[in-house]
Amino acid sequence: MSPMVEKTEPSTNHASWDLFVQANRGHLLQLSRWGALKQAFGWRYEVLPAVDQGGQIQSGALLLFRKLPLGLGSIAYIPRGPVADWSNPGQFESLLAAIDKLARQNRSILLKIEPDIADSPANRQQLQVLAFRESVQTVQPPNTIIINLEGPEGDLEGDNDEVLMRMSSSTRRKIRVAYRSGITVREGERGDLDTFCRMMQTTSERNQFGAHSPAYFQTVYDHFVPEHAALLMTSYQDEDVAGLFVFSLGHRSWYFYGASSNTARSLMPTYALQWEAIRWARRRGCLTYDLWGIPDAPEETLEAQFKERSDGLWGVYGFKRGFGGRVYRTVGAWDRVYNPLLYRLYTFFIRRMS
Repeated sequence: MSPMVEKTEPSTNHASWDLFVQANRGHLLQLSRWGALKQAFGWRYEVLPAVDQGGQIQSGALLLFRKLPLGLGSIAYIPRGPVADWSNPGQFESLLAAIDKLARQNRSILLKIEPDIADSPANRQQLQVLAFRESVQTVQPPNTIIINLEGPEGDLEGDNDEVLMRMSSSTRRKIRVAYRSGITVREGERGDLDTFCRMMQTTSERNQFGAHSPAYFQTVYDHFVPEHAALLMTSYQDEDVAGLFVFSLGHRSWYFYGASSNTARSLMPTYALQWEAIRWARRRGCLTYDLWGIPDAPEETLEAQFKERSDGLWGVYGFKRGFGGRVYRTVGAWDRVYNPLLYRLYTFFIRRMS
């Protein structure tokens, strides 16, 4: 039986919270520095740990708050959390009561959570029992591909690296093509951000999606590198042609942001870049590498349609699937409603915008 929760209130002891998140296989998006990143761009954050009588954290959440226009209150959001024992309903209900209190203090019309748990009938039922309803809006992609990084490292040319051998033969060939063509990968520095951001703008125009501002990526770098992230840059003949941010926490790693120029694309620089990101994660002791975002569709639909579709995340699925991971879907986004009238207005506008 878990120790009884004695105290649950916002905390400024972020170091203890971050250690708890890592020790309990929590998600990177639950770290206090993720809250600090989002706070620099319009959100406000609170760390809400639940501690037992001995002062040990048992569960908790990083909450983000965003004000609504016209003084209509705010939205409360928990990205990839809370960090709790979902098999212990009593613990979770106690934490949820504290979350409700904090959300109401911030005049939130709803609490949106995107738990870091698998999509299953049992998990959906538990959320419904707790008075959550499936949201019309997701923030983080619910569907992804996760690569197993376990196994001894081997030689790229000799085909004896276990992670490499789980990839498709086409992806292995393209990784080799990149290196044989003179593609090089290095760990970038803050001074490389200008180039990375220019490539990100090129990528967003080519693939028709919105890109974060240069200030955003500068803040990402300052908050996460080198403790939890690296900026990897790929070059050809002394010209940078691609880059990505890779993140790690404990035994888990993630690929969040990637960019490439229109130069040397036929030389497969992004394949070498992902391979080096995987190697970086393995050196840090990570056991999984999350490619972060594929179309939200069942695997059989993905496999049947990816060759014909390029809209949205379909354009990257063909690339990501070759790295030998498994399709994994979280339970998605769920809302807990505090103000039914304003919530109806919120869902109306979300649907109009989508």
